[in-house]
Amino acid sequence: MNTEVKRILIVDDSPKDVELAIAALNEKNLANEVDVAEDGEEALDYLYKRGKFAGNKGSSHPAVILLDIKMPKMNGIEVLRHIRSNEDFKLIPVIMVTSSCEEKDLVESYKLGANSYVVKPIDVVQFIDAIKVMGQYWAVINQPPPIKFK
Repeated sequence: MNTEVKRILIVDDSPKDVELAIAALNEKNLANEVDVAEDGEEALDYLYKRGKFAGNKGSSHPAVILLDIKMPKMNGIEVLRHIRSNEDFKLIPVIMVTSSCEEKDLVESYKLGANSYVVKPIDVVQFIDAIKVMGQYWAVINQPPPIKFK
């Protein structure tokens, strides 16, 4: 098992959810770095290393992306569509972490290649526990395919 701790990208427009997720990941020491994009456009800027992320040219892609669906500018479904259509990003695990219980969002996420779909628990303790479990699995336990990054 690869025990190297890796970078996690959180894409969410809720400062409270982001703060709770980062605290949960840090508590378990699950990522060297947790990066945050506040909407879908910013997530793509992060991946393409443009805009405010232009200085990240030498950094690797995240080990996993935790992606909200309901966001301004560009929703998570659209972001997932972009990620899966680009050969450089296609194999990055994407976990939809959302408040949406809508079947159409669930089905569309999996059709587009989401690796998992998690509905955010309303209870704060359950939310933190869910993030810890996801972070541990996707950033530590999961063995991703070898990917050559530019």
